[in-house]
Amino acid sequence: MTGKVAAAVLALLLISALGTEGTALPRSAMELRCQCVGTHSKFIHPKFIQNVNLTPSGPHCKNVEVIATLTDGREVCLEPTAPWVKLIIKAILDK
Repeated sequence: MTGKVAAAVLALLLISALGTEGTALPRSAMELRCQCVGTHSKFIHPKFIQNVNLTPSGPHCKNVEVIATLTDGREVCLEPTAPWVKLIIKAILDK
């Protein structure tokens, strides 16, 4: 019986981990660690992006983080090395 319970708990954990790809941590957790758990590299059309925050690497996180706020309110962590994200970063830095 405990084997079935353990398998069910493991399955729930794996399913919940799939939903975290490309999402940002809540604002309360951003002080001393990376905000991005994973990154999203597939193209997102600019009309669906409301705002983009660029966080350089530093003592809080070794990674450069690019967090896009979509028009529906979701926050998505973008892969900084993706070619289309590099264009967005260049446009932000050129302003």
